Amino acid sequence: MTTDASLDVVGIGNALVDVISHETDEFIAAHGLVKSAMTLIETDRAEELYAAMGVAIETSGGSVANTAAGVASFGGRTAYLGRVYDDQLGAVFAHDMKAQGVHFVNPPVHDGPPTGRSLIVVTPDAHRTMNTYLGASAFFCPDDVDAEIIRSAQVTILEGYLFDRPESQDAYWTASKYASDAGRRVALTLSDLFCVERHRDGFLPLVRERVDILFANEAEACALWGCDEVGAAVERARAEVAVACITLSEKGSVVVSGAETHEVPAHPVDVVDTTGAGDLYAAGFLYGYTAGLPLPRCGELGSLAAAEVISHIGARPEISLASLLDG
Repeated sequence: MTTDASLDVVGIGNALVDVISHETDEFIAAHGLVKSAMTLIETDRAEELYAAMGVAIETSGGSVANTAAGVASFGGRTAYLGRVYDDQLGAVFAHDMKAQGVHFVNPPVHDGPPTGRSLIVVTPDAHRTMNTYLGASAFFCPDDVDAEIIRSAQVTILEGYLFDRPESQDAYWTASKYASDAGRRVALTLSDLFCVERHRDGFLPLVRERVDILFANEAEACALWGCDEVGAAVERARAEVAVACITLSEKGSVVVSGAETHEVPAHPVDVVDTTGAGDLYAAGFLYGYTAGLPLPRCGELGSLAAAEVISHIGARPEISLASLLDG
């Protein structure tokens, strides 16, 4: 890896605020929510539910935002690019990212929809009902890409979730060109099976032409390459990207690079909530990768970070990940 970078990792993704409140089942029924599901909602519905929710915890969220926070928790130097509106939740997002050691780059915008949010209702049985409003985050475009930040980072990681709008796809090509031209690395996390199924034809050329490090679970990898089983997808990944990390849930992960194949076991843990597992796996791996560690150790750090986040409720570490490292 290059050593002249002032940042280890910069992430680009949906800048969302997680708004978490504890409510009754009667609240779920009264507002017509689909219990335990994740539902995408529009502006009016987002404002209505936000106003109705009781005392809540508001924190920065989003897949690659979680990854950036995880790298920072290990002690890495990180930044984040994302689009928020000039409103209360936009200020919450910016403050919270900075508080976690992540340099949040983009100033708030003054036109378009309000800041995106994931409204999370936790009922007494510990079920999480999520209503997600993408808002301003979905309109990330090439103008939101800070060329100097991209050039200053060893790795830029892109989030598959932000691939729905044409301007965001253009932003990914723009950011990846800045990175490639500067001799930096580009990583992509495929994010979600349905995301891959929607955008396979858009993902494939990006993966082949610009992506150096790919993160995917087995279902996402199989969907991307049209394979019936994960072994075939691993071989396709080996042929098309410099490094591929395919996560296999409780079976751990497999990391391939050229002729190398490394099977990495899952870190032992009592699972409480799997939210954020893939995000934190990427954080651990990229922390190790940018520190110049061998690929098997990078995978181990990914497993370690994923285990910490699934041991409790929420998608961010509850302790310093640096404290988990060997002396």
